Amino acid sequence: MDPKQRLEYWRKNRLLIAILLAIWFLVSYVFAIFLAEPLYAARIGSLPASFWWAQQGSMYAFVILIFTYAILMDRLDRKYDVHEEEEGA
Repeated sequence: MDPKQRLEYWRKNRLLIAILLAIWFLVSYVFAIFLAEPLYAARIGSLPASFWWAQQGSMYAFVILIFTYAILMDRLDRKYDVHEEEEGA
């Protein structure tokens, strides 16, 4: 991979990480802590929304972010031909 492609690959990699970290911050801190009082009136099931986001929603979001990162990085790696070879290939 030439230096220009390498820089583009890492720029896209860092951008993806920044976006996913921003989503994680939004779910973990903004919904569960900063907006705790306004979200307390809303309900998710029988629980206040702020409690649900702090206890359950942030974990679900984190797992989704992990899978999203893995899928998108696999695509990016294949696009720039830096993916690992599959067994038997």
